[in-house]
Amino acid sequence: MTDVGVARNAPPCLALDIGATKVEAAIVDADGTLRARARINDADHHDDLITAIVALSRRVMAEGPVEVVGVGCAGPMSRGGEEVSPLNIAEWRAFPLRRTLREALGLEVYVDGDARALALAEGAYGAARNETSYLSMVVSTGVGGGLVIDGELLDGDSGNAGHIGHLNVVPNGNLCSCGALGCLEAEASGWAIESLTGRSPADADAATRVRTADLVGRAVGTLASVLDFSRCYIAGSVALGFGDEFFDVANKSARAMARLPYSEHLEISRSELGTEGPLLGAALVAWRGRS
Repeated sequence: MTDVGVARNAPPCLALDIGATKVEAAIVDADGTLRARARINDADHHDDLITAIVALSRRVMAEGPVEVVGVGCAGPMSRGGEEVSPLNIAEWRAFPLRRTLREALGLEVYVDGDARALALAEGAYGAARNETSYLSMVVSTGVGGGLVIDGELLDGDSGNAGHIGHLNVVPNGNLCSCGALGCLEAEASGWAIESLTGRSPADADAATRVRTADLVGRAVGTLASVLDFSRCYIAGSVALGFGDEFFDVANKSARAMARLPYSEHLEISRSELGTEGPLLGAALVAWRGRS
């Protein structure tokens, strides 16, 4: 089984999606069915988020037996999510997420980056079901990604491969949360758009929408020529909220960068996962870890 496959005997999994504004949980079966789905808002548990996550997990687990826990969380993190330092959760720095959940829930826990988890879900349940090499992206509050090449999710030395949001797209541009200048996330994410324009992405003007799509397309096109893939699937409130124009502009810009014979047919499309994608991805993190 490749990284993006699902074994028919994959056990029921408690899936957790830990984000900047909310945490979702559900029981996920191998066929992609979600049961007992529930969520909490981070802002309601600012002082002790982990205690709230454990309580949420136990509430969902009470709805049916599970054998393993899978977690998608923002990074960076150490390999296997032993320690996580999400840029968007300031209270967690080198936080021992995997051990804490394992001890609290009494089950084996597997942790990976949320955008990397989404890449697994896109291949198993989404638009990339028939692809062996592709980039999966989220353009939302932040910008993240995961790369599947030859059927395998690329890990890298520390397990953080795929952070396309930290490709440089504007030399000496805006300060990114990672500390560098001009990263894609610092120029095209939801928080960047609000910082640059004083407006939420939903209220962005036409020039901002075109600029955002252009920068995303340039980043994807550059990466496609480096890593030899021809499909990119994008989710997230900014990209999807900007609609058809975003994908039209992004494709045009990507193809202007991907001019080599093997990358010139690059295509950027919408994710097919919908709101279930992050939880499906978290379950796949667990099943991948057990395989």
